[in-house]
Formats: sequence, C-alpha cells, structure tokens
Amino acid sequence: MASADSQPRFGQSVKGLLSDKVGSCSGDVIALTRQVLKGSRSQELLGQAARSMVIQEDAILHSEDSLRKMSIITTHLQYQQEAIQKNVEHSRNLQDQLRHLLK
Repeated sequence: MASADSQPRFGQSVKGLLSDKVGSCSGDVIALTRQVLKGSRSQELLGQAARSMVIQEDAILHSEDSLRKMSIITTHLQYQQEAIQKNVEHSRNLQDQLRHLLK
C-alpha cells in the first residue's frame, strides 16, 4: 500500500512540475512577443528615420544648388558694379571736359 500512496503524490508532483513549466513557457512566450513587438516598432522607427533622411538630403541638395546659383548671381552683380563704377568715372571725366570746353 505504500506504493499506492506514493503514486498519487508522484502524479501530483509531476502535475506541479508540468504546471510550473507551462507557466514558465507562457512567460517566455509573452517576453518573446514583447521583444518582437519592440523589434517591429524599432523597424518602423528606422523606416521613418530613413525617409526623413532622404527628405533632408533632398533639401540639402536643393540648398547647395541655390547657393551655387546665388554665387553666380553675386559674381555677375560684382561685374556690373565694376562696369557702373567705370562708367561713373568716365562720365565725370566727360563732364570735366565739357566744362573746360564751355568756358
């Protein structure tokens, strides 16, 4: 009868161990699910960051192009300023010559 009494206890201890293992596995599955969701969120954030980077890169390229054009315009304006200064100087000389002729 000792063996009859030990079998229910053995069955209960196996059930207890199985219950503990099932609980542990459930906890592991929950942790794994959380990690997968975190990874999914991280992937989404990386995608958004990549899209933002592409937009910023386009803006930088556009800015570089605008700066290049402004540099060309600045050079042209400098040439025009020099030409105007030469013409002003030339007109002063002509005015002086006219004054001498009219005297």
